[in-house]
Amino acid sequence: MASQDEVRRYLAYWFQLGKSVSVKNGRETFLPRPVLQRDRYSPEFESCWQYILENAEVCHLEGTDQTIAQLLDPLWAIHPCARCEMPVPILDIGAMEAACPCSDLSFWPDSERPQPRGPVSSYNQLVQIRDRLLNAGQRAKTPSNTDT
Repeated sequence: MASQDEVRRYLAYWFQLGKSVSVKNGRETFLPRPVLQRDRYSPEFESCWQYILENAEVCHLEGTDQTIAQLLDPLWAIHPCARCEMPVPILDIGAMEAACPCSDLSFWPDSERPQPRGPVSSYNQLVQIRDRLLNAGQRAKTPSNTDT
């Protein structure tokens, strides 16, 4: 089953490539810009996400047939596309009829272009780097047990 966080991340990745969410068979579309703001999703994205959750039965990602409500159903999971590694909905049981939303993007996959991503906390990344350096320094100071 796809969790709300997985569906949220799925939409955020596709928004970064210009795919929009269609509401009520295309009567409205949403494409928040920007999607990311430093180490979190932008307020524009969060506002769009709340609207999508409230209208999940009539919202779907452009180029797909599954509504957001269907993706939140236990029959669906979000996995990487075999072609482009972007997140795509896949039925947990049976065969999938729909193609990846990347199928109509002539410029994708593109290894020369930055890949869509989730928010990254610079602080957490720096803490992890610091911890690795401290651990490496402590291992270097520890005398070797082979000198017996």
